Amino acid sequence: MLTVRNAQDRGLAFHGWLKSFHTFSFGHYRNPDEQGFSDLLVINDDRVIAGKGFGQHPHRDMEIFSYVLEGALEHKDTLGTGSVIRPGDVQLMSAGHGVAHSEFNHSKVLPVHFLQIWIVPNVQGATPRYQQQHFSAEEKRGKLRLIISPEGAEGSLQVRQDARVYAGLFDGDERATLTLPEHRHAYVHVARGSIALNGQVLGEGDGVRVRQEQVLELSHGVGAEVLVFDLRPHELPGMP
Repeated sequence: MLTVRNAQDRGLAFHGWLKSFHTFSFGHYRNPDEQGFSDLLVINDDRVIAGKGFGQHPHRDMEIFSYVLEGALEHKDTLGTGSVIRPGDVQLMSAGHGVAHSEFNHSKVLPVHFLQIWIVPNVQGATPRYQQQHFSAEEKRGKLRLIISPEGAEGSLQVRQDARVYAGLFDGDERATLTLPEHRHAYVHVARGSIALNGQVLGEGDGVRVRQEQVLELSHGVGAEVLVFDLRPHELPGMP
């Protein structure tokens, strides 16, 4: 069963320097029907103008990853990590028992467009850690590349949860199939462009809750960049 979350129905926060679309309840946006899905709690689609960003703020007991679509995002945290994240890079910060970080547009001229995604961990009070890895366009072209997994398989980043995240780029005749283990949920988010999921046409910003489906087929992409989450089969009652 596919349940589509249309892009135009997402929450919106606009602060001048920041335009952020919220797939699930976040900040001042509260929707009782959109409280995350399985262990996936937040998908924020953020655009930050040149030279601006999020000042230092704390997190705990959350797996937070950033996926840059355009521009460059500068990250600093209380673990002593400082990095710049560009398209193709995936950054995963495991907040554990507590960490603070800041995120700013690295450019003084160009905007930055990125996704920030939260996954609820399966352990509380763990030691905070930071990971970053580059996945080239060639690795994702016409296929689903594993970028996050519990075991760090295939060079992916290691998440503290029974969740796997795949990224793919699709155009024209390119297509990919993902076979889920039995009794799993999935969530598909279209970061850019348009694509068909099992024949259902989706546009930029659309998302799909997937239940009781074992095979996912992505096809007919038009400049599409897609994230697919393989998740535990339960509904998450919590809120950010």
